[in-house]
Amino acid sequence: MNNLYKNKVVKKICRHAVAFFLFLLAPPVFVHAQADIHFSQFYETSILRNPALTGVFEDDYKFGVYYRNQWSSIANPYQTGLISAETHAPVSSRNNDFFSFGLLGYADEAGDIDQKITAIYLALSYNKSINPDHNTYLSVGFTGGYLQYSFDASKATFNNQYQNGHFDPNNPILETLPNPKFTVLDAGGGINLNSSSGGDNKVTYVIGVAGYHFNQANFSYAQVPGLTEEMRWNGNLGISINFTDALRFMIQGNYALQGSYTEAIFGGLLSWTTASTASQDIFVLSLGAFYRYGDAIIPVIKVKHKHMALGVSYDVNISNLTPASNMQGGYEMTLFMTGYYSNNDGRLTVCPRY
Repeated sequence: MNNLYKNKVVKKICRHAVAFFLFLLAPPVFVHAQADIHFSQFYETSILRNPALTGVFEDDYKFGVYYRNQWSSIANPYQTGLISAETHAPVSSRNNDFFSFGLLGYADEAGDIDQKITAIYLALSYNKSINPDHNTYLSVGFTGGYLQYSFDASKATFNNQYQNGHFDPNNPILETLPNPKFTVLDAGGGINLNSSSGGDNKVTYVIGVAGYHFNQANFSYAQVPGLTEEMRWNGNLGISINFTDALRFMIQGNYALQGSYTEAIFGGLLSWTTASTASQDIFVLSLGAFYRYGDAIIPVIKVKHKHMALGVSYDVNISNLTPASNMQGGYEMTLFMTGYYSNNDGRLTVCPRY
C-alpha cells in the first residue's frame, strides 16, 4: 500500500472519528461548552430571544419561516429550518393592555452522523400599558419547550472497521454506544420595555432581558447524573428612527451568555418606502449589515411588499477559522407575513418596524 493511499485512509479515519466524538460525546462530556442555536437575522426570532417580545409588532398576527445553512465550505453543513406564529389580543375594552401568544418549532441537523435537534416552543406574555401617549408597554413573557436530540449511529464509522487499509462496515466496532436519542424540557422567561419619544413619536425603542433553561434539565445521551444544560442569559436592544415618512433607520443588538460561551451581535438596516397608502406601506426596501463580534460581518437585504417580507443575509467569516472557511460562513433566508384581523380596533402597540 503506497504512502498516498495510506494518507487518504488516515484522513478518512480521522474525519469520521472527529465527527463522531464531537456530535456523539459533546453533550455529555463538553456540556459546559454546549450553546443554543443562533441566527444572524436574530430580530426575527422573538420567542428564542426573549419571550416578552412575543407579539410586540404593529400588526395583529405574524407568520414566518426561516432557513439557515452554515459551514458548507468546511464539512457537512449545519442546516436549520424554523417556523413561527405570533398574535395578540386585548385584555378588555377598558384599557390598552393585551396578551400575546406564540408558537415556534425548529429542526437543526449537522455532521456525518446527522446530529439532529428538533424543538417546539409555546410562549405567552402580558403587555401592560404604562403611557398611551408614547405607546409605552412593559411586557413579561414565559416560554416552555420540548426538545429532542438524536444521531444516526448507522452512519458512524470506527477505527476497528478499517483493517489492512480497507474499510469493512461488517467488522465489529467494539464500542458501546448509548441511546441515540434523548429529550429535554425547557423553561424560560423575560421582561421587555418598549416605548417611543418625541411629540410625534418618531423614535421608538425596545430593551429587555431574558433567561432560558431555568429547569436545568439533564443533558446527556447516556443520562449521566449531574450533567445539565447551561442556563442562557439574553439581552436585547432595538431603536427605530423615522427621518421622514419614506426613510427610517433601525438599530438592533443582542448579547447572549451561556456558560463560557458569549455572543454579541449588533448592526442596522436603512429602510426606504417607495410606495405607501394612508393605511400601510406598499413597498419597502431595506439594506444594512450586522457584526457578530470576533466572528462575522453580515450584509442583509430585506424586501417588503404589503404584508409579505423576504430577508436574505450572508455571514462573511472573519474569525480564526478563516483559513479553512475561505471567509464563507452561512446564509439565511426569512419569509414573514403579517396582517390585521377584520375586527382590529387600532389599540395595539407601536414598535420598531422590522
